[in-house]
Amino acid sequence: MKVIRAGTTLVALGIFAAPAAAQTFSSQDPVLQRIWQEGMEQSQAYRLSQTLMDSVGPRLTGSPGQKGANDWAVAMYQQWGIEARNEQYGTWRGWERGTTHIDLIEPRVRTLEGMMLAWSPGTNGKVRGEVTVLPAVGFEAWLPTVRGKFVALSYPQPTCRPNTNLEEYATEASLEQFQQERRLAQQAWNARMQATGHSGRDLPRVLEQAGAAGILQSRWSNGWGVQKIFSARTEQVPTLDLSCEDYGLVVRLAEHNQSPVLEVDAQAEFTGEVPAYNTIAMIRGSELPDEYVMLSAHYDSWDGGSGATDNGTGSITMMEAMRILKTVYPNPRRTILVGHWSGEEQGLNGSRAFAADHPEVVQGLQALFNQDNGTGRVANISMQGLTGAGQYFADWLGQIPREITQHIDLNIPGTPGGGGSDYASFICSGAPAFSISSLSWEYGTYTWHTQRDTFDKIWMDDLKNNATLTAMLVYLASEDDRVPRDRRTVMPTSRRTGEPMTWPQCRDGRRASEGYFR
Repeated sequence: MKVIRAGTTLVALGIFAAPAAAQTFSSQDPVLQRIWQEGMEQSQAYRLSQTLMDSVGPRLTGSPGQKGANDWAVAMYQQWGIEARNEQYGTWRGWERGTTHIDLIEPRVRTLEGMMLAWSPGTNGKVRGEVTVLPAVGFEAWLPTVRGKFVALSYPQPTCRPNTNLEEYATEASLEQFQQERRLAQQAWNARMQATGHSGRDLPRVLEQAGAAGILQSRWSNGWGVQKIFSARTEQVPTLDLSCEDYGLVVRLAEHNQSPVLEVDAQAEFTGEVPAYNTIAMIRGSELPDEYVMLSAHYDSWDGGSGATDNGTGSITMMEAMRILKTVYPNPRRTILVGHWSGEEQGLNGSRAFAADHPEVVQGLQALFNQDNGTGRVANISMQGLTGAGQYFADWLGQIPREITQHIDLNIPGTPGGGGSDYASFICSGAPAFSISSLSWEYGTYTWHTQRDTFDKIWMDDLKNNATLTAMLVYLASEDDRVPRDRRTVMPTSRRTGEPMTWPQCRDGRRASEGYFR
């Protein structure tokens, strides 16, 4: 497998020559030049991002926010003269978030930082209860004592300072001792969980059936003030995620018999089985209308923040690229499609269903470009195991200004992604689908699935770069010969299983609400 740096190593290989000066092109193609001007000098990325993240807000599958976002995208495309529609692919469990207020009442008063998890029941008004923790032994005898109490299930971190902070300031001896003590404490907490005889998935329901007032957890991201926000496992009482600091506070009070009491007012409404939609927009091809170049990004998000980098930035990249293309390339050779997918966080449901419902698109797909990992500049493009795709990308990138290509590595031939994101829904059928992957900007620690994933985390210059790059790639793919679908036959060994990897298989994306939460 080769990793090639576009704009540097490729020059030495003679594959293409990078432009010598800023904003100069190795190609004199006027469409590429107009794409640059429209994307970098007339960008609408800020305006679109601010509206989507701040005003439309989070886009949890099955929520009014998701449907509002679908309708907003359709309206924007129609305003630009682009055909657009919301296409139902299935249903999901409807849920609408209200407010969450969590206060420590005893032994002192403090408003706590925390929120109810997605698809959690509310409290139907204010509820007070003491905080308790799992016993080391005797779970069945202890279980009746949880009635009316909030049960803390997560391991309480001894410090909420990131490891980088400890490594910078602690002495080597004290850090080693701390890490050993934390490992032992984590093991002891895990032993409590195992002693219940229930899995982490089942235990919350066992506790609510025993009369618990609610479940407390804390999924710290290992960064300053950041929590991972996922979905509840309860059906009758709320599941609440507290900040690392406030969760540690209430657990320490409980373990030292200082009787912490919480008052919780959490509002939520289940709205029944609701339609789930993908938003699809199209610029029809003038010469090969039954062949397709596709832009792709999942539109849904978790709702702890506003889904800015997961995956608002990917969604805006594709919207802005479509706007640019409609402006400067309104009569493309091939049909240009964009898919804003719902249900990615629940198993790539929207894109899988689209691939199943539209075999003509899969069959006629020239190339799909998917973006889903944060706000940074595109830095890596894998060929996903397609052995003939590398030369096409080398040629396309050779025509794009070096200001963009200098950051990009090509992974040739790469391996087929069987999960990850929505490109997998197409690559599993052998279609040319590619993930355009970006620089981290500490995505995994600070924004991915966290309550801090908000508009201010977007780096606008990189977003403009990515939209311009995507528009250029789509244009070049639309004009080029057909990308071959030849696939590698010798696969690398999986680091997880030690066995040779296999090409992923498609599965049905039409999943109803009772199916899958992660």
